[in-house]
Amino acid sequence: MNEERLLKVLKGPHVSEKATLLGDAANQHVFRVATDATRDEVRAAVEKLFEVKVASVRVLNQKGKSKRMGRFQGRRNHWRKAYVTLEPGYDIELAGNE
Repeated sequence: MNEERLLKVLKGPHVSEKATLLGDAANQHVFRVATDATRDEVRAAVEKLFEVKVASVRVLNQKGKSKRMGRFQGRRNHWRKAYVTLEPGYDIELAGNE
């Protein structure tokens, strides 16, 4: 796959309470990814950037929330996230150890 494309697939980690629990218990990590990213692209990008082996990837489309500001109504953008399960023995350290 194109290296430039792989660098654009991952937008960043998705930090939430559920994502933290999955990282500790099931060796899964949650990432925000490009809306047109495929499972194979996410797998290749994670393996290349973090030098780990990926066991499985699940992706889902998250609809943007409707929001109001007074009498004006708007909507946040739709986005896509990926649940990445790593092989046993591998881990991703997203926060620097200081």
